[in-house]
Amino acid sequence: MAARMSLLLWCRLRFPAPGTGQTRRAPGRPRLSQVRLSCSEAAAQRAPGRQEADSKVGTRKKTFPEVQAERLEQAQRTVLINCPAKISEKKFLKYLSHHGKINSHYFYESYGTYDVVEFSEKDSITSLQDVIRTPGIEEECAVPFKSRLFTLTLKNPSTQAADQAPVHCHKQSTILVSDLVQKLCSADSVSNQLYTLMDEYQLTEENIKLRFLACSLIQEIACAYFPECRVKPFGSSVNTFGKLGCDLDMFLDLDEIGRSPTRAKTGPFYMEYQMKRVPSQRIASQRILSVIGDCIDNFGPGCVGVQKILNARCPLVRFSHQPTGFQCDLTTNNRVAMRSSELLYIYGSLDSRVRALVFSVRCWARVHGITSTIPGPWITNFSLTMMALFFLQKRTPPIIPTLDQLKDLADAEDKHIVEGHDCTFASNLNKIKPTENTETLDVLLSDFFEYFGNFAFNKNSINIRKVNAF
Repeated sequence: MAARMSLLLWCRLRFPAPGTGQTRRAPGRPRLSQVRLSCSEAAAQRAPGRQEADSKVGTRKKTFPEVQAERLEQAQRTVLINCPAKISEKKFLKYLSHHGKINSHYFYESYGTYDVVEFSEKDSITSLQDVIRTPGIEEECAVPFKSRLFTLTLKNPSTQAADQAPVHCHKQSTILVSDLVQKLCSADSVSNQLYTLMDEYQLTEENIKLRFLACSLIQEIACAYFPECRVKPFGSSVNTFGKLGCDLDMFLDLDEIGRSPTRAKTGPFYMEYQMKRVPSQRIASQRILSVIGDCIDNFGPGCVGVQKILNARCPLVRFSHQPTGFQCDLTTNNRVAMRSSELLYIYGSLDSRVRALVFSVRCWARVHGITSTIPGPWITNFSLTMMALFFLQKRTPPIIPTLDQLKDLADAEDKHIVEGHDCTFASNLNKIKPTENTETLDVLLSDFFEYFGNFAFNKNSINIRKVNAF
């Protein structure tokens, strides 16, 4: 495996030469005089706007929990409406605005045309639901589960749709290769080609909103049994490294149920809920997911292909959510994965080069068949990400801190022990000092391949926790 990795990593990612339809190989390690630019020259070669974004030290960056909470709350004020492909957008929005102010909306396609509508107030959804009718019972009987997933029909389809243009739909999948090649050819440097690749492949704002909305819709189903539960996205959907079209990992959070309220003075007594007891947390997770899986299968609008994979190392329910087009995995008691998502979010938010390098390496690996969507003896995207982070920690000066350095910056509220593992690290991005490293992205990519092309995988290991670890 070590020899194979060494050979594969010596391969070079191919990029179109600017202004031509041909491709050229990324060069081997250039001479120092060719690549070691001054601070001003290195900054000038970055994609427009990225230098400014990285240099705004005084601007407070939101923590991962803050971003999660904001998006989850935003999803609670959002509805998903299946619409005709041709509709008067102006009249449609006017109709909805009778129920409250609309913050934003956008159309997309997935087994039909859908509109994601975010209201400014949650009460607007209640007002809208009050006038929505249940489907008529014809040959099939509708399961009377009311969610925030609606269907809009025209009263007179033949006349109303005849003079309407199709609505503009936002993309939910990656760009066509032919279109990507044209954009790469128009870039003025290899670094900007890599940034363009990331910009075209990364999750859009609309796609992220849709992922949180999908979790919110599944939460409504789970709340039938656990009213205080939360369903949150984790993994590539929130860690800033997600690619358009990636699966949606969901976490059923039951923590709020287990937290005891402040005990009032009630004399010499305590009151507790009577609850079913099981031998282990794993068995509890299996039983909970089994029931929720049945509910999703039987009552969840648009949820198809439900599989309950309860004997896996981490029990899960897998299904396809057709209205959003996402393949979903629902787990519970998976807190290490949530902390890993936050750690990657921190690294991806520190410097724009981090995410751009990871996207480039992952794209290269997929093109060369080093990674695959089919389970097997492949290196994973997560492993490639760890390699990129380790490489960036080893630069002089380092571009990102080690995990131990993040732990040293942690406050008391950052302390997390999960299943006996110390998952403590600073969550406040503003406490992390920006790097003084000014290397351009093309240099980093070239050096990444050279570094791991010479890496002794049979002797050394990769450890992002310590500075000098191998």
